Amino acid sequence: MANDVPEHEPYSSKLQVPEALTFDDVLLRPKESRVEPDDADLTSNVSKNVEVSVPILSAAMDTVTESGMAIAMARHGGLGVLHRNMNVDEMVEEIERVKSADELIIPLESVVTADPEMSVREVDDLMARQGVGGAPVVNTRGEVLGIISSTDIRPHLEVNEDDPVTEAMTDEVITAPEDIDARDAFDLMYEHKIERVPVVDDENLLVGLVTMQGILQRREYQEAVRDEGGRLRCGVAVSPFEQDRAEAADEAGADVLFIDTAHAHNLNVIDGAREIKESVDADVVVGNVGTREAAADLVDFADGIKVGIGPGSICTTRVVSGAGMPQITAVAQVADVAAEHDVPVIADGGIRYSGDAIKAIAAGADAVMLGSYFAGTDEAPGRVVTMNGKKYKQYRGMGSVGAMKSGDSDRYLKDEPDEDDEYVPEGVEAATPYKGTLQSELHQLAGGMQSGMGYVGAETIPEFKERSEFVRISSAGQAESHAHDVVITDEAPNYSPDGE
Repeated sequence: MANDVPEHEPYSSKLQVPEALTFDDVLLRPKESRVEPDDADLTSNVSKNVEVSVPILSAAMDTVTESGMAIAMARHGGLGVLHRNMNVDEMVEEIERVKSADELIIPLESVVTADPEMSVREVDDLMARQGVGGAPVVNTRGEVLGIISSTDIRPHLEVNEDDPVTEAMTDEVITAPEDIDARDAFDLMYEHKIERVPVVDDENLLVGLVTMQGILQRREYQEAVRDEGGRLRCGVAVSPFEQDRAEAADEAGADVLFIDTAHAHNLNVIDGAREIKESVDADVVVGNVGTREAAADLVDFADGIKVGIGPGSICTTRVVSGAGMPQITAVAQVADVAAEHDVPVIADGGIRYSGDAIKAIAAGADAVMLGSYFAGTDEAPGRVVTMNGKKYKQYRGMGSVGAMKSGDSDRYLKDEPDEDDEYVPEGVEAATPYKGTLQSELHQLAGGMQSGMGYVGAETIPEFKERSEFVRISSAGQAESHAHDVVITDEAPNYSPDGE
């Protein structure tokens, strides 16, 4: 019988496995520090050419990020990534909403204008329909003849609503050149006590409009992430097999395209991602992956790499497929390779607390992406439901049956089946507690990350990545890390025992 024992044990050797860790397995080792948390700078990159004030992204999920979320994320220093469960025209509209949200100069095609032949009643109705309080009056050439406001119109409506707009308008118009900046525009309006200024070219032809409301809005968001033209930045998820969608997103002004698959270490995905990268001007981030080998196959062309094989709260990939990689180890393996090529790494999924987010940065990530953390906010598109007297918002994985039926089945490299029961989902549909505004959640998340930097003694993200060290903890140590042996009477805004 002894001769029947094989010299080589190809299957038993598979059980000689390396250890892989996730967030609850480690803590940051405190170090000597002079850094106050409020002084810690969270500036980082999500891709080679896109920098953010806070290294946080909202996930490309149809119950998390549409234009409302993307606008709010960019205004507060992060980046929203629009989901892809919409047709191309809808995607373009969503991108344009983000890019136009805080524009200094409203472009001509978006400016409400009045014709000099219109009556004051017609102009009043026009402004009411469009939701504006004033409009330039222009002739057929586009030349600015005057400007009309609701205040100008009101007396004429009382006397004769058929009066031509030319009798009510202000014809001595203060205009601005095309290269005006926010400071000069503010000074101009303040000096003349006006709320809107037409922007004209050398021939006095209208090219846009600047409003006081727009300027004040921009000044309110000092940490906003903007492109070279001052517009809010946004990301968009695309399939590696949808060249037309990717090119449409690029043309619409998307700053980063996210190749959105559950397993990007697939040669067909890589080929498609390369083709998209060659055809667009936007940065291209490829994901998701979880190993150093995958990173090695992406770093020669990707502008960023997104990491996460099954760590999300609504993801069932690991139990359905048996495949995955605990997130801290996955991030570290990918970052080991990506850092040598200056390719930013995004840790996507599994983050329940701000401490998890800063641990991901210590493991080598440049930014983190969250879904459930933001799904309960006002800005998320999921509907609000009430259960047992508590408010929740709809939240579903992009591998759930509902999301796959809405058009996301190819994210999991599967064809759309004929019958619903033929779907093989890798996610669930659920609800997450309603949280209120995104601003409050981002404040707590970023503040916790800054606290982590303070404990390590690092003022910047690069310094933190270099100085930080981990200690391994036991299950008892993990339990000790949470509030224990008490009944919580007043909930903290940044903590709950179950991570919700």
